[in-house]
Amino acid sequence: MRRKEKEIGDRAGIEAVIHEAKVCRMGMCDGRAPYVVPLCFGYAAETFYFHCAAEGRKLEILAKNPDVCLELESGVALKPGENACAWGMSYRSVMAFGQVERVESPEGKRRALDLIMARYAPGTFDYPEAALAKTVILQVRVQRMTGKRSG
Repeated sequence: MRRKEKEIGDRAGIEAVIHEAKVCRMGMCDGRAPYVVPLCFGYAAETFYFHCAAEGRKLEILAKNPDVCLELESGVALKPGENACAWGMSYRSVMAFGQVERVESPEGKRRALDLIMARYAPGTFDYPEAALAKTVILQVRVQRMTGKRSG
């Protein structure tokens, strides 16, 4: 990181950003063109989980290149300044890198869906077998992760 004073260097600080984030953006490479999608997510043990339909552009890209970059942020606030160059943004962010893999087992899918749902709603949930069978669960085991703060 170029500006070391902005680095979130401890795992607890990085995990706090992940815990507070509402959306995870997944960046992929579609040939020479980048493609980024915002996703609901679950997270545990340095692994991110996502759900999606069984077809679509995201899965087509990932079938060719499973390498991804994930971005999350929390505490985002505009910081007005006295002049245009003094304005800024306050935030904490995390960048994570890894490869997408599919979760195939029904038990693994349920666990991933439980992690995703726990971020957004209290309680326990049932997943009908028919819905579970046609839901794709993706996981990204973190290979490298960095955090940054500003403001």
